[in-house]
Amino acid sequence: MAKATTAGPAPQRVSLLRVLGPAHVWALGVGIVLVGEYTGWNFAADKGGALAALIICWVVGLLYTSVAMIDSEVTSTVAAAGGQYAQAKHIVGPLMAFNVALYLVFAYTMLEVSNAILVADTIKSYAGEGFGDWHYRGVIATVIVVLAALNYRGVLMTLNVNFVITAFAYLAIIVLFFSVQPWSQGTVLKLGEMVTPDNALPYGWIGVIAAFHWGIWYYLGIEGTTQAAEEVRSPSRALPYGTMAGMITLLIGASLTWYVCASLLPWQYLGFTYFPLLDAGKVTGSPFLETLMFTATILAGIASANGCINDAARAFFSLGRDRYLPTWFSAVHPKYRTPYRSIVFLVPIALAFAFIANLGQAITFSILSGVLHYTFMSVNIIMFRNKWPLGTIRRGYTHPFHPIPAVVLFILCVVTFFAIFLGYGAQLTAMVIFYIIMSLWFHFYRYQYVRRGDQFTMPWPKPKGY
Repeated sequence: MAKATTAGPAPQRVSLLRVLGPAHVWALGVGIVLVGEYTGWNFAADKGGALAALIICWVVGLLYTSVAMIDSEVTSTVAAAGGQYAQAKHIVGPLMAFNVALYLVFAYTMLEVSNAILVADTIKSYAGEGFGDWHYRGVIATVIVVLAALNYRGVLMTLNVNFVITAFAYLAIIVLFFSVQPWSQGTVLKLGEMVTPDNALPYGWIGVIAAFHWGIWYYLGIEGTTQAAEEVRSPSRALPYGTMAGMITLLIGASLTWYVCASLLPWQYLGFTYFPLLDAGKVTGSPFLETLMFTATILAGIASANGCINDAARAFFSLGRDRYLPTWFSAVHPKYRTPYRSIVFLVPIALAFAFIANLGQAITFSILSGVLHYTFMSVNIIMFRNKWPLGTIRRGYTHPFHPIPAVVLFILCVVTFFAIFLGYGAQLTAMVIFYIIMSLWFHFYRYQYVRRGDQFTMPWPKPKGY
């Protein structure tokens, strides 16, 4: 008699959980970016003066508004982990997708490094001489490892924490703004000295162009909202609402930050301090405001690092899932439903950079990868609209004024590259060479392992003209 066989149940694929709403998207985007209002943006004053920092605040705000509009349309339509990587994969092609994922991983990892350094520098500035090198490195390691462990345990808990500490850091800016009575020419704010012929544009308009480099730091990372697209309950609603609400929040916060800091601090000092808002709190003479801004600076750095770990890991996870990298990186934790291997793998990389780079270098490497990615986005949305015109596929959101945002974004990216070249030409060249080498590696070696039919997951008709 033949032995009876019974087929067991087919193994189920463990996937990411859809648990996030618009508030979590807001917390992810604003949480990553808000640290840029506590440090980094102010280096634009060193390049071009006090007024240049304000001009850049609004002009770069236009750049990022274009980014947010474009991202909201494409990501609400291609709602997959990896965000812009998934967009490039479906719209442009595999080589572009591979590069975009690398841009994302390096931009967020170096931003995470910058945040850990900022937290350590902030504590060191108060601890004094007793805060030695081992203490400094210990703070950096603690920030990176503890936040990686939090991300390991689940995205919902991670972004709930981000929402709370991001809201606190943002409210601290509001409290500082109203505490110095900005509507009056009082004893705190010297409104008549804020923008003068001497400090407005001391280097002329070339200084404004050079300031583009650091102006990116006002908003760098808002596009990270798309990295959680696969974990959002309603992508067509949560992604546009959360992203655009985050952009409005940041535009208001950046303007208030500039107003207070430019009023309280000399532009020469503002251009090189690592702690503009903390120093503004000190200048008021209020122990409460100083303590508030000290706490908020640390929390802003933690919130940003927390979001960066989330975003970098999901971009890396997406590369593994599509076999652009070994599939080992695509594992999802059976209990916590997080890309735990990608989270753990990126920890020593972040630690290595954090121990060898200073804050300015880390910020620059993050900005370089970010601007490369934004340049791609301007081309991506035009290709998307040409291949699948309005009405051919269902879009969760359609951004207005096309193609004006794409054109504005491309022009401002070109100007930013020129600004970076003025101050960090060697780093820009090295970064471009690195991405060229990685592209060659992918094309001639890694792409043979990719299952080409499995990487396209959207049920779209053939593109127009194909």
